[in-house]
Amino acid sequence: MDYKQLFLKYKNKVISIWKTGKLQRSTRITYDVFWNVVLFFLVVGFIGMFFAGGIGLGYFASLVKDEPVRSYESMEMDIYNYEETSKLYFDKDIYFGDVRSDIHREEVELENISEILKDAVIATEDEYFESHEGVVPKAIVRAVVQEATNAPIKSGGSTLTQQLIKNQILTNEVSFERKAKEILLALRLERFFEKDQILEAYLNIVPYGREASGRNIAGIQTAAQGIFGVDAKDVNLAQAAYLAGLPQSPSYYTPFANNGGLKEKDGIQPGINRMKSVLNRMYESDYINQKDYDEALNYNIVADFTEEATSPIDKYPHLTYEVEKRARDIIMEQLAEEDDYTLEDLEKDETLKEEYKILAERNMRQKGYNIHSTIDKKTFEAFQEIAKNYENYGPDWKGDLKNSKGEIIEENVTMPVQTGGILIENSTGKIISFVGGRDFNLDNQLNYATSTERPNGSTMKPLLDYAPAMEKGVVQPGTPIADVAEEFQYPGMPKPWNPGNYGGGYHGLVSARTALAKSYNVPAAKTYMQIINENPAKEFLDKMGITSLTEGDYGYPALSLGEPTIGITVEENTNAYATFGNNGKFADAYMVEKITTNDGEVIYEHQSEPVDVFTPQTNYLTLDMMRGVIRSGTATYINSQLKHSGVDWAGKTGTSQDYEDAWFVATNPNVTMGTWIGYRTPKSLQCSSCALSYSQRNNKLWAELVNSATDINPDLMAPKNRFERPNGIVERSYCTISGMLPSELCKRVGLIATDLFNSKYVPTEEDDSLIEGAYVMVDGKAVIAGPNTPEEFTDGDGVTFNPEFLERMGYDKLRDITQLFPRTNTAAWESISIPSSDLGETLEDDDTAPSAPTSAASSSNELTWKKSSSKDVVGYRIFRADNPDSSFSLIGNTTELDYSISGSNAVYHIKAVDYFGLESSASKEVVVGDFSDPEPEEPDEEDNDDNEDNGDGDHKDNDNGNGSGNGNGNENGNDNGDDNGQENEDDDSNNNDSDNDNNE
Repeated sequence: MDYKQLFLKYKNKVISIWKTGKLQRSTRITYDVFWNVVLFFLVVGFIGMFFAGGIGLGYFASLVKDEPVRSYESMEMDIYNYEETSKLYFDKDIYFGDVRSDIHREEVELENISEILKDAVIATEDEYFESHEGVVPKAIVRAVVQEATNAPIKSGGSTLTQQLIKNQILTNEVSFERKAKEILLALRLERFFEKDQILEAYLNIVPYGREASGRNIAGIQTAAQGIFGVDAKDVNLAQAAYLAGLPQSPSYYTPFANNGGLKEKDGIQPGINRMKSVLNRMYESDYINQKDYDEALNYNIVADFTEEATSPIDKYPHLTYEVEKRARDIIMEQLAEEDDYTLEDLEKDETLKEEYKILAERNMRQKGYNIHSTIDKKTFEAFQEIAKNYENYGPDWKGDLKNSKGEIIEENVTMPVQTGGILIENSTGKIISFVGGRDFNLDNQLNYATSTERPNGSTMKPLLDYAPAMEKGVVQPGTPIADVAEEFQYPGMPKPWNPGNYGGGYHGLVSARTALAKSYNVPAAKTYMQIINENPAKEFLDKMGITSLTEGDYGYPALSLGEPTIGITVEENTNAYATFGNNGKFADAYMVEKITTNDGEVIYEHQSEPVDVFTPQTNYLTLDMMRGVIRSGTATYINSQLKHSGVDWAGKTGTSQDYEDAWFVATNPNVTMGTWIGYRTPKSLQCSSCALSYSQRNNKLWAELVNSATDINPDLMAPKNRFERPNGIVERSYCTISGMLPSELCKRVGLIATDLFNSKYVPTEEDDSLIEGAYVMVDGKAVIAGPNTPEEFTDGDGVTFNPEFLERMGYDKLRDITQLFPRTNTAAWESISIPSSDLGETLEDDDTAPSAPTSAASSSNELTWKKSSSKDVVGYRIFRADNPDSSFSLIGNTTELDYSISGSNAVYHIKAVDYFGLESSASKEVVVGDFSDPEPEEPDEEDNDDNEDNGDGDHKDNDNGNGSGNGNGNENGNDNGDDNGQENEDDDSNNNDSDNDNNE
């Protein structure tokens, strides 16, 4: 018998007894009393309930009295205000990571979340979600009773709607006031929004612990990707159950450790147990059947966990930080502009700038922007591998770091050679790739490509010296410039500036083209000093994006040799060179292509705005000169390292003071690439044990980077076209002494060259550096003959330097004109005689005869002697007498120190002759033959008569009165001759360039 039948049996029995009336009669008094008592308690109970309810409602009202009545728009803004992480992309929309944030979240629409995942969440978190109005009363009562009784185990009383309110509008504060507001707002939210809207918002905000790289994650899409590597729409039943169970205790149930990677087995098990609990709830709620339940329970969920991963900041640290920084600055400027502030306003007010910087960073971490960079993924990754594994950096520096006072500031330091490099598209300024260093964690996490400023050495010469000077018509590629010791004085300089060439020595008159190719410092400094008063740094460097110059740098002569006060970044230096690759137009380098919202709205897109810097003619001439650097100058090593030949590269090497920085920057018609190596704290890169020089080590690195980029993108990196010669460029011949049109004399000596010119600045006047005339050799130098110079010592119609030209050019102040002679074509230069004025005091006519030659002797029919000590001697006269008692007569002259003689017995002496025709006293006599007396014989009377009176027998030396026996010798040679380039061989301490790229 079941319960229903038993109930009917007793019901019928009670009815039959009641119908007899006996029960009524016997119990009427009792019934009336009982009913009245029950009625009394019912009335009192209802009154108590209403009283308690009133008190409860009053208390509830007091808890929520300060909560404003929220509109639909207000609540919509709050619940959909996810702190969604912004994403970072390579070029061509290739995702590489998220902006650094405390929590990472990716928004997803409900239609892109699998149904099984939605069911798992509802079964676990809110089984009455589809039917309640925001709250479940019995759940609230249960929670209140549990709280009042301090029950050890408390079941949750919050619906999904309440959890959404708590996370997006209220806080996690545990209080009755917060709970009351939560209930009120949940009820209101359910009035405004559909269930699907509420569920979508919840699934996008709920935290899910950590993913494989150790990052905190929130939102179901981020969790599905971070834990299982699949999208939220593609999870299976077991994965859905696992994800649904995580929000109860994300850090406890997540399978991943704080620093990334899987937890130990014991740490993974709680999450698996929680997954099984979720599956059980889904089964009891009829979301899944027995078969699905059993299969999911036995599913190996551990096999689906993603492998240990590195975060973007670990994989691409330099790139992540750099793109974030640039995006933040863009957003900061936009936010400021919305409030009517300019970028200049922010630069003037650090507090204001910091405020907008914080706002920009917050937007990046909360608004889910898509930040698209210009960086090519394959090229960037190839660059990082090369920089990391390059074998020719040179040795680490080890020692104690000291300040300028010699005080130790850091002990036992080990510094590796670091590097920075960058690749820029000329026409747009797009940064295609860069190298921020050998390893982000190796050396202070600096970005040596974009943020580290160093002296750029001789790479400054095309930018500030030669191109600006050609723009102003001061020089052209073939312009002769004297590479000789020079002293410059400029207003504001405490002492004269004496630039020198690294490696020592000078090179005489060289063309601007040669000076740049060989990286000679003095010609570059001279060129700059001709235009410094026009402030070329302000006029040109500022236009080319070099921003780190100080006010003092603009008037600082050593800036011409790449020694700014602070320095220049690799990006700035390379970007400036891209001007040459872009036909003289500067396109500012950039790394952020565009920024969009998650809905695809473009809030920023870069627009290149090239600025005219150089005319096409100046630009091309500079390029052509820099081609020579690679063809035959300081970067010839590059040619042996490049895999792709025939590319029209033009560039420049550079070295800073004391070999502390090595640079190479080069451009072709499409791109510009620059590299630098050096230590974090400047130290010499010289290495006696290295197979390659410091410059070659950097050049080889440059070539390896270029080779890898060309393998990846040959059309961009190795264009077949060459730099196009613009109209207005002509070829002309010129005299290499003056740079003027060739004269007949310049042609005669063979000093004609041909080069390119801007047609506006082609020479129009004929060379006047040479004049024609007889010359003599004075102290080893060809000197034009003077009016009193004996003709027998002159040499035909010679060519000599024009004294007026020398004076006009300032060459007359040189101690030795031969300092102008270059190291090439020396025979042609030495054929030019030197004006007498060049010998200064030595050739002043003091009416004093030169000193006599010494050590006169004879041997094998030849007279020899040592030269006169006087410096103005032009030759020697040879005199002969038949015997010691005979008169001497002139028999010849020579400019040498020997003279051939013939015959047997004779006596000789030699006299020196100076430039002014004065003759020295005679040398000692040289007797040739035997003059001993013969046996005496009786003389004939006739013979005696014949010999009686032969006159005076004038025995004076036949020296035209000039050999008056002035025996003072007049050692007039105050030896003021030059050492032919031996002085100033070492670098002057004031030399502010220090480019040793000339490989001397």
